[in-house]
Amino acid sequence: MFIIAATRTPFSKIGTDLANLTADDLGRSAASALLTATGIDPAELSEVIFGCVAQPAEAANIARIIALRAGVPAHVPAVTVHRNCASGMEAITTAHQRILAGQGDLFLVGGTESMSHVPLLFPHEAALHFSELNRAKSSGQKISAAASFNISDFKPRIGLELGLTDPFSGMIMGDTAELLSREYNISREMQDQFAAESHRKALASREALNGEISPVFTRGSAVVEDNGIRTDSTKEKLATLRPIFDKITGTVTAGNSSQITDGAVALLVGSEAAAERLGVEPLGRLTHYAYSGCDPARMGLGPVHAIHRARQLHGISPEDADIIEINEAFAAQVLAVLASLKKPETHQLDLPAYELPLEKINRRGGAIALGHPVGATGARLVLTALDQLWETGGKRALASLCVGGGQGAALYLERP
Repeated sequence: MFIIAATRTPFSKIGTDLANLTADDLGRSAASALLTATGIDPAELSEVIFGCVAQPAEAANIARIIALRAGVPAHVPAVTVHRNCASGMEAITTAHQRILAGQGDLFLVGGTESMSHVPLLFPHEAALHFSELNRAKSSGQKISAAASFNISDFKPRIGLELGLTDPFSGMIMGDTAELLSREYNISREMQDQFAAESHRKALASREALNGEISPVFTRGSAVVEDNGIRTDSTKEKLATLRPIFDKITGTVTAGNSSQITDGAVALLVGSEAAAERLGVEPLGRLTHYAYSGCDPARMGLGPVHAIHRARQLHGISPEDADIIEINEAFAAQVLAVLASLKKPETHQLDLPAYELPLEKINRRGGAIALGHPVGATGARLVLTALDQLWETGGKRALASLCVGGGQGAALYLERP
């Protein structure tokens, strides 16, 4: 399957430049920009497939809302997919499966997330009391229903915190990173150094990153670049931040974790015949991919298992890649992945060993500097990896990430 064209919105920290836009606003912006840039007739699309994790209640099947608002005709179907952090990749691989099944040859895919709009929730007991109040007819019934409320009914549940907590292990994602940092002896200094490098690489690649972006117009102005990249992010400055999950002995901080971010990515993908019909030189093609499960408490090791699964299925390994993008959910998580790949036997993993050169990995920085709008990140990794293949003249790229709930994804891409 060919990736024919791709673009994304800027990635903006929660509560900042894109905070007034919903997930469907952001997805529509990316999709419209892509359709405009390619000049294709959206009536030619077989389907629209978007990933989203915190799908808004007011935009059920958000892919359909994005499609219609972007000018895709009503006869083109749309579906929303959800594999937590890999949702953007799931949209891409779902299109690949559709093509193999003969159910279309041209797809608009991507991912979107407005983490600024993840809501505060009333407890279930409060919802029951509100329902009772709504059913009350007489004044007496209304007074009785109102009196049934407790103070605790008005203490909101934080949707973002709930979404970042694994319901099986009970661990918030940052706690899984703390676990890996202990098990793999990853020091605070190592994590802060990795995080500082992410910002340094992103800052040095600002022009290239801006080339991935289509501006978003909001509040009378254009948002044109990612706003999480820091010019002053040094290991020494990061060392001053306090741990946020294990406040006593912890090493994971806001500075060595991915940023909570809003953003969207859109890609046009299709068969070889579709690419030839459009007369557009593709960015690249998806050649192999694999998803794998792992221990939810060690969800950060997902890339290790997915990379191994891809080798089992397709005989391909990360050593075959010229460019490697691994999502930086946490510095500790990426460093644990690299350690596991290098010496799997040390960590009781019966897997082949790979030593990945750091100069191949996240050359434009990663989610620590750019942010992690969870439904969109997987698609962003694919866009960034392919753009770097063109920039460097490389042939093959690997895009991989860990997935909340204990999964991993690994996609191999080639420049045509």
